[in-house]
Amino acid sequence: MDKLIFATNNKHKLQEVSNMLSGFCGVVGLSELNFFEDIPETADTLRDNAIMKAKFIYNRFGINCFADDTGLEVEALGGAPGVLSARYAGEPTNSEKNIDKLLFNLKNSDNRRACFRTVIALVLDEQQIHLFEGMVNGTIIEERIGFYGFGYDSVFVPDGYNKTFAQMSEADKNLISHRGQAVEKLVNFLKNITNK
Repeated sequence: MDKLIFATNNKHKLQEVSNMLSGFCGVVGLSELNFFEDIPETADTLRDNAIMKAKFIYNRFGINCFADDTGLEVEALGGAPGVLSARYAGEPTNSEKNIDKLLFNLKNSDNRRACFRTVIALVLDEQQIHLFEGMVNGTIIEERIGFYGFGYDSVFVPDGYNKTFAQMSEADKNLISHRGQAVEKLVNFLKNITNK
């Protein structure tokens, strides 16, 4: 497979996933299709949102594509922000405001356990939808640390580490991250069907 469409206009996500798939297949974002509309993601779960986005682009352009949906699930907040992670502080989406709201909502909580979860939906034709999931557990710290990454990376410390995702190089983060795990499963699946 020479090229796959990643159903996103998020440049950070596109760069991260492109690097992970480098040497196996090319990844292009929606901007290369000259598509800048918002894709509906109104489902109640990460899984269903990923499927909705991938099917939307497949139906529009008729080409192999995949989409992801990622959420931060915080124990003390009953799993919030979850499926609303990107829009936690409202529209338009703003990562800094999302973090501000998260830290405010946790300011009186001793339980700062959380997990990042990513679901990727791959659509190869109208009948085939393949799902790949990654998850990493960790802790929400009380203030931002680090300059790399995006989203909630600066306040999330994965279990077994003493630094946030935003303090890690992209390569180190991808080795352990939720998205890295899901992309690795995607790559293994693509390699398997390519070699058949």
